[in-house]
Amino acid sequence: MQGAQHSRKSPNQGEEAVVAVVEFLSAFTLFLMILTAFMSLAQLELGSNDPYSDLVDRSAVDGLDRLTNGEGWYVPYVDGVRDQANATEDWHLIPVTKLYEGVLQPGIISDGLLDLERVDALSNVSIEAMTGGLGLSDDLQVRLLIQVESSTNSSKIGQVLFDGGSDRSTASTSSVASRTFISGEDVISVSLEVHDGGKAPKVLRITEISPRPASGAPEWIEVQNYNGFALSLKGWSFERSGTAGSSDYLYKEGVIPGGEIALFSGDPASQEVGNASVVYDLGSTGFLGVGSVNGLDDNTGRLRLLFAEEDEGQGVQVCKIEWSASSGILLDNTIVWNGGPPSQSSSWNVSDSPTPGDA
Repeated sequence: MQGAQHSRKSPNQGEEAVVAVVEFLSAFTLFLMILTAFMSLAQLELGSNDPYSDLVDRSAVDGLDRLTNGEGWYVPYVDGVRDQANATEDWHLIPVTKLYEGVLQPGIISDGLLDLERVDALSNVSIEAMTGGLGLSDDLQVRLLIQVESSTNSSKIGQVLFDGGSDRSTASTSSVASRTFISGEDVISVSLEVHDGGKAPKVLRITEISPRPASGAPEWIEVQNYNGFALSLKGWSFERSGTAGSSDYLYKEGVIPGGEIALFSGDPASQEVGNASVVYDLGSTGFLGVGSVNGLDDNTGRLRLLFAEEDEGQGVQVCKIEWSASSGILLDNTIVWNGGPPSQSSSWNVSDSPTPGDA
């Protein structure tokens, strides 16, 4: 009896064994939960398993880092060779046409602060120069947005300081990187979107033309760039026709700053320029006239603005203006775009108040 009593477990010992097993299973379950959470976080940290998506993500982060980590720099070319001796951090002071004659890495930070002069100068930078300067691959496009997020002045909240680039509506992959900066009493966000959508929209538009100037003044064509970035004129062309025949002119160089107006004149020396940022001579080519010399027909004519990519043989029509004797164009009248589809006749009005350079 005594030996049997020694081999029997007490009720307390059985309960303690069950409790131990339950505690072990609970601890093991908790361990599995922690391990699962850790693996999920590790997967998020490492990103997706798609190398191309990772490339776009990294391009957005690295591009924003280059843009917001310093002043940037500009190196001119001399006879096709980089002129390092004349390299400068003051790229924002270089005229817009000269920025196309060198290598640019834009930067908008000076002495650790957001430099609003450099932000303003972004309108002189082409999309191609921006993507190249930020080290993006050729198949990627950008959209840059800089705006006031908060301010002690409520009227400034939401103010856009810069907005330019290409639309991502056709993109299959995109990524956005953002940073905020304190500038005085404002908080300003800088957002760089990188995507693989189509090329930047060619948003040059004819806004006004003068086919019958008065007092021996030159004929002129007013064109506005509706993108925030500068657009090169390479590949753009004008085509005119009238009773005296037709002519066209293809641009191989030149630039219109972002959001700005360019005037194409029969005589830049006598041209009223208003707020136009650049003036191009189309008188020496014979495309536009001055005084008694006609380029654009006084009574019946057509003017088209076309664009062609480098690999395209024929330009695509962007704007078309047609007029006739019934249009009622008198001396010193102009034809003004009213904002409608720029290739429809209903989108153009005759004005008796010319405003060259003030679209």
